[in-house]
Amino acid sequence: MNFVEPIRDPVKVEKMKEYLRQKNERNYALFLLGIATGLRISDILQLKKENLLRTHVDIKETKTRKRKRVKIPGYVRNDLMLYVKSLNDEEYLIRSRQGHNKPIVRSTAYRILREAAEYVGLSEIGTHTLRKTFGYHFYKQTKDIALLQELFNHTSQEITLRYIGINQDSLDKAMDKYRI
Repeated sequence: MNFVEPIRDPVKVEKMKEYLRQKNERNYALFLLGIATGLRISDILQLKKENLLRTHVDIKETKTRKRKRVKIPGYVRNDLMLYVKSLNDEEYLIRSRQGHNKPIVRSTAYRILREAAEYVGLSEIGTHTLRKTFGYHFYKQTKDIALLQELFNHTSQEITLRYIGINQDSLDKAMDKYRI
């Protein structure tokens, strides 16, 4: 399994958003939902039109089988509303072009993200990058590791810090300062 990182640079996040939106509104929706909600890719792929017509997404997480309620930020709902309204009722948000009303598969999501990442010059990226990017920027903006730990359902703050790459940032800065 490859090690993936969050997208730390807000400029690269914006460039990826622009690139994906120009290519395909569905792919843009995939990226935006991932970086704005912190949902796992497996849960994003299960979302349907009606999920985005409400203020919160109520799901049973694919990985943990636990119930989860996540607020969809207003700017995300507003940004995606034209796309969402273009879908038929009961249609998957991230619908595959193969078959009748099926979501894309994880490997397709990975290819979409890899292509956009290459465009902006990123390499350590995968589907989990979306969740890590959410966590990284959420923590940078709020400094509330306890809340992020709860959002991610992690057992400790240390796990959450390591997961979002904050520990790696600290190690890198220390190594930059180190001299012998």
